Amino acid sequence: MISNNFVFLSAMKIFTGAQIHELDDYTIEHEPIASVDLMERAAKAIARAISEQWSTLTPIVVFAGPGNNGGDALAVARLLATANYSVSVYLFNISGHLSADCAVNRQRLKECKQIQTFTEVTQEFDPPQLDEQTLVIDGLFGSGLNKPLAGGFASLVKYINASPSRVVSIDLPSGLMSEDNTYNVRANIIKADLTLTLQQQKLAFFFPENQEFIGKLRILDIRLSQEGIRKIDAQYNLIEETEIRPLLLGRDRYAHKGNMGNALIIAGSYGMAGAAVLATKACLRSGAGKVTVHTPRRNNMILQISVPEAVVQVDQEDTIFSQAVDTEDYNALGIGPGLGQNETTAIALIAQLRRATCPVVVDADALNMLANHRAWMMQLPKEIIFTPHPKEFDRMEGNAADSYERLTKAREMAERLQGYVILKGHYSALCCPDGHVMFNNTGNAGMATAGSGDVLTGIITALLARGYKQREACMVGMYLHGLAGDIAARHVGMESLIASDLIQYLPEAFKRLND
Repeated sequence: MISNNFVFLSAMKIFTGAQIHELDDYTIEHEPIASVDLMERAAKAIARAISEQWSTLTPIVVFAGPGNNGGDALAVARLLATANYSVSVYLFNISGHLSADCAVNRQRLKECKQIQTFTEVTQEFDPPQLDEQTLVIDGLFGSGLNKPLAGGFASLVKYINASPSRVVSIDLPSGLMSEDNTYNVRANIIKADLTLTLQQQKLAFFFPENQEFIGKLRILDIRLSQEGIRKIDAQYNLIEETEIRPLLLGRDRYAHKGNMGNALIIAGSYGMAGAAVLATKACLRSGAGKVTVHTPRRNNMILQISVPEAVVQVDQEDTIFSQAVDTEDYNALGIGPGLGQNETTAIALIAQLRRATCPVVVDADALNMLANHRAWMMQLPKEIIFTPHPKEFDRMEGNAADSYERLTKAREMAERLQGYVILKGHYSALCCPDGHVMFNNTGNAGMATAGSGDVLTGIITALLARGYKQREACMVGMYLHGLAGDIAARHVGMESLIASDLIQYLPEAFKRLND
């Protein structure tokens, strides 16, 4: 949930842990505001969010670490206690050193008469009883954590996770690092029911394997400097509708099919004609003036009947794609859906990619064939667009231990090839040649269904044919694809959603953006 006065510009950037601290410092210097007062501002937002969900009848246990995350927790404990909550606090000061603002809030807490109990742990720790009525506030460690939890803190995390208590984590669940958790110890990370993150999402929140720790996510606006947000260059961004609308190309009132883009789809081995149908229909529904689908002879009748608006160009072979096509007359090429991995097809694929004279989208079996012929990767045209799902990407670049490592490899691939890689998932990530990554903000779990990727290929191919540059075609295509999925889910539900539903609701997605 985002507060009503949340500025979209601040929601779009995804900062690293180091950049978050840089932004804090910028706010402190330029607002100006004392760091302890900024902590109080954050604590008020956190306490307000907790009080909106839990009544004063809920007993609260606060676990605070020695850094600024712990300082936030101590301030929250004081604010809740003065609001008539029953609050017990445990401050872990094992090393005998607290951050300056944490120390200030320790003193303020000691002076708060409404606190039920306050225990500063320096050596031995006798954990409190945590039952199902208790709310735990986790303020042990935040975005500054750079190594897995161990020792007593790891034991405390396991104790909290094993309890029936509900858990609210401040900024991040303790033990979860804000970006790279490849070598983290997952058993030593808090499993929160609710994470109240400050100002902006963290990169780790976009990866599926971390969702079990985050629980429900709420973003709290603590009014960090908007000027600072603008000045800090973020490598990662979240695409918003406000960013997509200005990218849309208008349609001239005197337009005709000849100047609305001529797209070529190469798809569908025998038995996989459906992939060609889906990609071609999506291409037509996404505004291309003319679409030609090249497919094996035996798919001819299926395509002619299923997509009468398309031109069907049959291959010389009955069951496979076997020979490259001249692309001189086309404005964009989408290749791969249902293509199969016959070796003759593989040879035709690389010949097709080498001789392409228009922008190219590569998906599905075309990616798998490139994975089997890695030497061909250096023969690809610049600004090529790849749209792999995680398994297809791992076949090309080797198995990744987690989503962060896979994303890092995808960024490196995009820079190496000077092309675009859309790593598909709940938050599909567009990796650009300049190293920047843009996460898509639309879509839902119902889109995890066969053929969904074929639809995306058709959409992006159409946008390229219409005249969008590669970067904009990828951004708009991802957003429209997910938006059509969200609209479809509202009509048919996520369980019943199929790929053709995405095509059915594409018009409504376009209308929403154009309106």
